[in-house]
Amino acid sequence: MDSAPTEREMEILKVLWAIEEGSVRDVHARLEPESGLHFNTIQTQLRIMDDKGLVTHRREGRSFLYRPVRTREEVSSRFLHKVYDGAVNELVLNMLSSEKLSDKDLGELESLIAEARQKKARTRKGRK
Repeated sequence: MDSAPTEREMEILKVLWAIEEGSVRDVHARLEPESGLHFNTIQTQLRIMDDKGLVTHRREGRSFLYRPVRTREEVSSRFLHKVYDGAVNELVLNMLSSEKLSDKDLGELESLIAEARQKKARTRKGRK
């Protein structure tokens, strides 16, 4: 995947990550209520994404079933390295300052950080 996904491509990727694999009709059914995108637009976009290496497809009867080539984590990691040179702290600080986070959101982030610390400590103990 040489180029970063566009905003519209990211919306399609989010659907495919959620359903793992789907037809144009499946993607359209999930996107159309919010986006208003037409079936043909999504079909064309998926073909472009296939050419770009963002998705792959297989034929099932008369339909193509599309699935993402990269996981959400791989795309996120690529973004982190491309935009922030891999500096997670800069990404988090940027997000914290640009987003209006509730006390609940901040509490959830603190819990996730605590879980990550515990997981890292367990991994270290397992190597000894």
